[in-house]
Amino acid sequence: MLSKNKKIAFIVNPVSGTITDKRKVTEEIQSSLDRSIYEDFRIAYTESRGHGTELAEAFLKDGFHYIVAVGGDGTVNEVGKALIHTDAALGVISTGSGNGLARHLHIPMNFKKAIEQLNFSEVVKIDYGLANDKPFFCTAGTGFDAYVSHKFADGKKRGVFGYIEQMVTGFLNYEPEHYRLVREDIDFEGKAFVITFANASQWGNNAYIAPDASVQDGLIDVSIISNLPITAIPSLAFELFTKSIHKDMLFNSLKAHEITLYRDTPGLFHLDGDPYEEGSKINIKVVPAGLNVMVKKRF
Repeated sequence: MLSKNKKIAFIVNPVSGTITDKRKVTEEIQSSLDRSIYEDFRIAYTESRGHGTELAEAFLKDGFHYIVAVGGDGTVNEVGKALIHTDAALGVISTGSGNGLARHLHIPMNFKKAIEQLNFSEVVKIDYGLANDKPFFCTAGTGFDAYVSHKFADGKKRGVFGYIEQMVTGFLNYEPEHYRLVREDIDFEGKAFVITFANASQWGNNAYIAPDASVQDGLIDVSIISNLPITAIPSLAFELFTKSIHKDMLFNSLKAHEITLYRDTPGLFHLDGDPYEEGSKINIKVVPAGLNVMVKKRF
């Protein structure tokens, strides 16, 4: 349960998702936030990539107890990595394109309801992942999803339709790569279309790439889709959105505390949907109970 007379800050990404006028969100914050719980609140806007982390660190120094990311999974990542292993808690108001972590945590996609839920929240601890010591909270990975993340970041169209457009146009141009996954008791090698390291259960938009993943089990779910023929796309899409991908013959999965990915050359990788270049060796591990988050209070 939330303590009263606490300070809360909102870090708004003004260019995330499909809500182009973020003033609607900030006006709702001002009108719906319970001032009997939150004695002080501030609103700040990101101006560039990475600015969310800087703002969160500044709010921490100013004694804020709750810091809310207003954006998508990339904004959540920027704010969240400033809060790991602190007493402050992360809140989320989803205005992004995928919103995978928020959906996993059952935070409403309607921003008005998400703001109202902040007044009736409790704080729980969740795990987070590290990819070569870079934090992620929802998913990380390589292969076609990293390729699409890169194309989506460079594109102009936001939201789920923007992702679909990049997936359709990119599929014919994408060539699966060769990978090796090594754990103490596993040495997997071969070509793969997608390799996703999942702390939470979905990429976003209710596409469940790791239906059994939990953010509180101290494990990373590794989901592997092997070479994907075009004829398999309709059934795979159905399985992603019905939490039944584990039934697909092209799908393999395993769980790990720590695992290392090897690939032939450096290239694209993504953390919580944000693409960047990573090396040919990527160590993945989970950090249990490293982040406080605000979720709906259980009565």
